[in-house]
Formats: sequence, structure tokens, C-alpha cells
Amino acid sequence: MRRPAYHPQPRGPSAPPHLEWLVDTGKRLKTADGKIVQVMEFRHQDNDPILSAWAKHFRNQYCRDDQIDALRSGTPHSRADYLTQLKFPDATLAPGPSIRAGDFAEVLVADYIEFAMQCWLPRTRYDHKAARNESTKGTDIIGFKFVADGKFDPKDTLAIFETKAQLTGNKPTGRLQVAVNDSSKDEMRRAESLNAMKQRMLDEQRPADAKKVERFQNPEDNPYVEQYGAVALLTTDLFDQTDIEATNASAHRHAATLMLVVIHGADLMKLVHGLYKRAADEA
Repeated sequence: MRRPAYHPQPRGPSAPPHLEWLVDTGKRLKTADGKIVQVMEFRHQDNDPILSAWAKHFRNQYCRDDQIDALRSGTPHSRADYLTQLKFPDATLAPGPSIRAGDFAEVLVADYIEFAMQCWLPRTRYDHKAARNESTKGTDIIGFKFVADGKFDPKDTLAIFETKAQLTGNKPTGRLQVAVNDSSKDEMRRAESLNAMKQRMLDEQRPADAKKVERFQNPEDNPYVEQYGAVALLTTDLFDQTDIEATNASAHRHAATLMLVVIHGADLMKLVHGLYKRAADEA
């Protein structure tokens, strides 16, 4: 079902402070097929209180703080060693660094969707990773927005976003195009991703949350708004207007309402490694 594009709403008061560094530059680019690309900049700062709060939030994507001691029990690891050796992607051993970049991009965009677009995100993607140096299978980010609790409203929104990152290298590699291409597959992966999310909630004895997911499992009988998006996160040195404008989204089944965003920021890979280190050291 095609609907008008979903426009982000103002950040709520509960938004984490690191999102204040994510700024809409006002710049808009146009793809080869005429789609508009929103350009944002992540203007991060060396601010210990904000970075520490962010590191805790980031760490809890992989492992809740109240579970770390129970999970590391029986191992020889400290909290920091448990996280760096068993939970977080490796800092140097390939493909660990690229997985770190991808996970970072997904979590940052998920934060934006949750707090700026005011969606509900269950956050079930990273805490049960079977292999820390692999990407989690399925749709990158799924968010939900309800008009009213406990009711099916055709204006309820399912937000489905793909993110791709390039934080190192010598030349841009068309990451927005790759995000668009993967987003095209999300309609087929949607049912599997929703089922996996619902099953996780039932396993964790969260029946109310499982019911919220269930609302979106049968769009034929219970229609809703579908908002697809593709996001590229780039270090500023690899932000290239020509590369971005070469993107073509015409083959996407939801091209008319597809949301396209590019986020760039200075020295992002250094920031990523620093955030993982802080997340482990401050556990």
C-alpha cells in the first residue's frame, strides 16, 4: 500500500543527548531518477558525560547491564573482557571493523527513527548474536507507530530501513545505492523479520509487545502505512555528491515514498572504536 512520505517529527524530551549532534544540513541532493536525498551531518564532540551515556545505551544493545555478571559467570573474563571478546565485533580482526561500522550505523539510525520519528523500536537485533563478527540477518531496522493502543488503524505505520556504512577507504563505493538495493528486498523479508521479533518477545515473556508486532503481520486484512527508507553513513572524507546522485531507486517497489538519507561526519571510524572501548571500560 503506497502512502505519502512519512516526515520526521521533532525530537521528544526523552531523546538521548548524542542525537543533538545529528543535524539536518538543509542540503538536498537529487538521484539519477529524481528522488530527493536528505543530507545530515553528525557533529560529534569530545563531551565525556554525553559519550558515557551514549556508551551505556550502545552497550545495552548487545547486553543489558543487569545481565553482564550472570553472562560472564563461569568465564575468566572481567566485564570489559567479556564484552570485547564475546559480544562486541573485533576491533582489528577482519571483518570485525566493518561489522562495527555497520552496527554503529544501524544503532544510530535506529535512535533517529525511535526518537526523531517517534516510533517504537523493540531493539532485539544484537543481544542474541551467535557470532560477534557477523552481521545480523534480516531487515536492518523495523519501527512501529500506532495511532491508538490496542486498535487497528490504517494510519498505523511500519517503518523499514536499510543502512550501509563506509567509514574507511580511499574512494566512495555507492553505499546509498547498496542500501536502496537491499531495501528492495525488505518486502520479502518483512514477514520473516516480524516473526523472528515476535518469537523473541514470546521467549522473553513479553506478550504485550508480541501483540504489537502481531498487528503488522497481516497487511491484507489489517492494512497500515509502509514507510521504507535507505540510509548511507559516511565519513566526511568519503562524502561525494556525484557518487550519491548516481543512485537510482526507480526499481524499488515503493520508490514513490522511499525515504533517502545520507549522514556524514568527521573521523567516524575513530569515533566508533572509541565508543566500543568506552562501552566496555565503563561497564
